[in-house]
Parts: sequence; structure tokens; C-alpha cells
Amino acid sequence: MSALHQSPLDGKIKTKDVGASNLLLTTLGQPLEVIKTTMAANRSDSFITALRRVWSRGGIAGYYQGLIPWAWIEASTKGAVLLFVASQVEYHSRTAGASEFLSGIAGGMVGGAAQAYATVGFCTCMKTAEITRLKQAAAGLKPPGALETFATMFRTEGLRGINKGVNAVAIRQVTNWGSRFGISRLVEDMIRKATGKGGEERLGIFEKIFASGVGGALASWNQPIEVIRVEMQSLKADPNRPKQLSIGSTFRYIYAQSGIRGLYRGVTPRIGLGIWQTVCMVALGDV
Repeated sequence: MSALHQSPLDGKIKTKDVGASNLLLTTLGQPLEVIKTTMAANRSDSFITALRRVWSRGGIAGYYQGLIPWAWIEASTKGAVLLFVASQVEYHSRTAGASEFLSGIAGGMVGGAAQAYATVGFCTCMKTAEITRLKQAAAGLKPPGALETFATMFRTEGLRGINKGVNAVAIRQVTNWGSRFGISRLVEDMIRKATGKGGEERLGIFEKIFASGVGGALASWNQPIEVIRVEMQSLKADPNRPKQLSIGSTFRYIYAQSGIRGLYRGVTPRIGLGIWQTVCMVALGDV
């Protein structure tokens, strides 16, 4: 972590911090998000089958379904929320005497929770609905537009409908960013010890990227909650699925249908997405 002589608020909250989030979801991030969601929703699909399924929705454009407007809304807000909240919590934890590892976990968890309830919850719900909507089109039904889908869900189910699965999103974000920040800070500390750098000495950009990549990859241990989140937000028709989905009932349904392997469907693209997100938000956010 950088020196503690000033609070992050004493410097500039740079517009590049928000731009990093836009970069994230509009380039490599969104295709991995679509593949990950497709595999989690269609748990019998292999990675190659999922790629073909996404391609059948419109070629290259299929890998960017859900991008407009939901991913753009999410991208333009969640980065700022995460970096602002996490940097403050991490800074004050460090000044209170906590280690970099524990401060990183605390910052990531609080920042992740703030993300989930401020913007990520309803955006992930609508992105998942958008991907499911395309499955309806493949079955020969004329799908509604993105905004029409939103309007219908809001009209019939209100705020609860467009925030379906938000508690699962919150658990995912808390464990995601707690793990990503915490593990990244732990690896940074290991790099400092291995290279003989002082505790407050800044690491090089490639050292930061390496540490963040490790943190992003290992943080995918919580894939089961991501699969549960996708199932709760999916619009696919399944007569066997419980009508009232809670985190617990969704877990039992997935386990009964697909076993323990089903709870880890989509983990491979999620590891790639986790590395990319963590490098953008942790390593580059510190630069």
C-alpha cells in the first residue's frame, strides 16, 4: 500500500478511476461476463459449447449482449464507488494499526457491499435478463427490447423485481473484493520481503499487476454464490425451479440438478474476468 501520510481524499479522486471501470466492461470484461453467465445458467454446457451458444446469438455482437445500457451504467458507477469506499476504509484501517492484509480485506468487503446495493445489484439482474431474453429468441419467440424488459419487470414486480438476487450479489461482491484486495496486499507484502523493499516503498507497476492477478484468480473460490446469483436472476422457464427463490432454496435446487460440479460452472472464464478486474481496480487504481 502507498504511504499513509495523507488520506486518499487529500489527493485527487481521478476521473481515470471511473474510466478504468468503463475500460473493464467495454473491452475484455463483457465477453467473459457473457460466457461466465451462459455457463452458469446452462450448467450442462462445456466451455466450447458455451462459446458456440453465445456466437449463435449474433456472432461477435453476442459477446456484448447486456452491454447497453446495463453494463455501461454499471461500469460508469461501480468503479468510482469501489475505489472511493475501499480506499477510505483501507486507509483508516491502516492508520488504526491493522496490517495491509486485514486492511485490504476490510476495504474490499465494505467497498463490495457499497457497490452491490448502490448499482451492481439491479445492473447484474438486467444483464442476466438480457442474456436469458436471447434464449427466448432462439426458441422462436420475439423478444422484447432491453428497456421494454426493464419496464415490464418494474411494472409487474416493482423494485424487488429489478433487484432480484441483490443479496446474492452483495455476498459475491463482499467476498470478491475482500479476497481480491486482501490477497493482493498479501502478495505485495511477500514481494517486498523478497526484494528487500521497505513497508512503505511503492512497488513497480509489473509487481502490482502480478500481485493483483494472483488476488483476482484466487478470489474465484466463491463461484458457487455466482452460480446461485445467475440462477436467481435468470428468466429461463423451468417447471422444476422453486417459484420463490432464496439463496438457500436456489443452492438446493442447483445441487439437486447438477451436483457440486454445477456450483462451479463458469469458473474458468470467471478466473480470467477476476484477474482483469483486479488488475484494473487494484493495481491501476493505486497508480
